[in-house]
Amino acid sequence: MQTCQHVLFERSEMKDRHLVRKKIREHIADKAKLPILIFPEGTCVNNTSVMMFKKGSFEVGGTIHPVAIKYDPRFGDAFWNSTKYSMMTYIFNVMTSWAIVCNVWYLPPMVKEEEEDAVHFANRVKAVIAARGGMSVLPWDGGLKRKKVKESFKEEQQKKYCQIV
Repeated sequence: MQTCQHVLFERSEMKDRHLVRKKIREHIADKAKLPILIFPEGTCVNNTSVMMFKKGSFEVGGTIHPVAIKYDPRFGDAFWNSTKYSMMTYIFNVMTSWAIVCNVWYLPPMVKEEEEDAVHFANRVKAVIAARGGMSVLPWDGGLKRKKVKESFKEEQQKKYCQIV
């Protein structure tokens, strides 16, 4: 991994986040280096939607080259439902699939606008990717797959529902 210039970090460690941001900025500034590949959702989803992007990737500046990837499950499903299948079952299913097929769309480069913060920029990029892949946009992150929903988020959704009713 060191030969390919990977940037590794522990998401829960605040010091690592600052170090990663610094390393990414340095990488972007060096035009001799290859572009960085980042999956800003932080987790895989079931091919129907695009979840909230982590804002860190959009804070460092530079040009974003969005890519929409959508798997075609007809020959083999690449999605791993970890609540339903063990890792070994998932690997067996993938290895015995006839093929793993996906559509990949390279979208026009995007740059953060002057008045835009990292969250709005991330949401704009996410919306473009979701639209091209024919997927819906979700306002929450992948952490909901493994953690309880925050009370503040529940209350916000309840208020929105009350306004509709």
